[in-house]
Amino acid sequence: MKVAMTGAGGFVGWHTRAYLHSVGERDVHPFAVGSAFDPGAATAAVTGADRLLLIAGVNRGSDAEVRDGNLLFAEQVAATLRAIEAPPRLVVFANSTQVGNGSVYARAKHDASEVVRAAADAVGSRFVDVRLPNLFGEHGRPFYNSVTATFCHLVSRGETPVVDNDKELQLLHAQHAAEALVEGWPADRLDDRTTVSTVSTLLSTLSAFAGAYARGDVPALLDDFERDLFNTYRSFAFEVSPRLALRQNTDDRGSFTEVIRSHGGSGQTSFSTTAPGVTRGQHYHRRKMERFTVLAGSADIRLRRLFSDEVVTVEVTGDDPCSVDMPTFWAHSITNTGDDVLYTMFWSNEIFDPAAPDTIPETV
Repeated sequence: MKVAMTGAGGFVGWHTRAYLHSVGERDVHPFAVGSAFDPGAATAAVTGADRLLLIAGVNRGSDAEVRDGNLLFAEQVAATLRAIEAPPRLVVFANSTQVGNGSVYARAKHDASEVVRAAADAVGSRFVDVRLPNLFGEHGRPFYNSVTATFCHLVSRGETPVVDNDKELQLLHAQHAAEALVEGWPADRLDDRTTVSTVSTLLSTLSAFAGAYARGDVPALLDDFERDLFNTYRSFAFEVSPRLALRQNTDDRGSFTEVIRSHGGSGQTSFSTTAPGVTRGQHYHRRKMERFTVLAGSADIRLRRLFSDEVVTVEVTGDDPCSVDMPTFWAHSITNTGDDVLYTMFWSNEIFDPAAPDTIPETV
């Protein structure tokens, strides 16, 4: 499936690319809009595409910048659609549930959607307008993308956010938004995956996550929303430090170390032996939390965020035990760097299901 898209470098765009990657769709063709728009590049990306996903938008700036920017993006896409010989079968516009509230942003998104809709109708493409609520997810941009990203950033760094407007929020994980855009979901399918909260309740939950996680504990994750919100928080905590310190108690009998305390939900513990020089892993997870703890030997745990070239390497040893949690959407591996057998314990917050393993191959 050939997918053309705008906004690939933003928060929703990154999650959409990650979703496509996880389901094996790698024929993705991003193109720029706005001042960097190139008609030739846009034509090449959109011609013959199965889907055109329009994610780029302007949601910050002066009224004129928001209004004119969103309209410009739409007009550039509409011109491309009308000019090509093989238009996409499906055109999906990432809109907002704010449409209809009277704001400049809401009017701009509505008008941009109508410009693209008219062009899609003219060339025979099916048009879907997906109205997204407040989104949260791994690696959101604090003070820009969402209040969840801002809270996660501050709380993970030991700061205390202040709630100025305790309004009601409709929260949707960015992976559900990505799936909605790729598949062209109707509105009711988004409603089924949306969780209603207040700003103060969201902050309270994240603060509780932070308190537990600072001790190496995993809070009770009793539904998909709590799991996704915790994974979002973990992505910010990982930026602060990828290591989770463990307290080792030793005496003349040997040592005793607590590795994990889970406060609720499912879990599975395993251990492996790895010969010197051998590497395990080379995959990533969309939903699963996985903790590595080296019990004996020495190793390098290497992690790389999807679509990034930067690799984080954590050197670990059983002589000074620590745990490393794998952030979702980060490819990871562990290599025995010593001369003896490496013993590693693995913990996951879900019991392995061969029918839905959530283990996507990807080399670090």
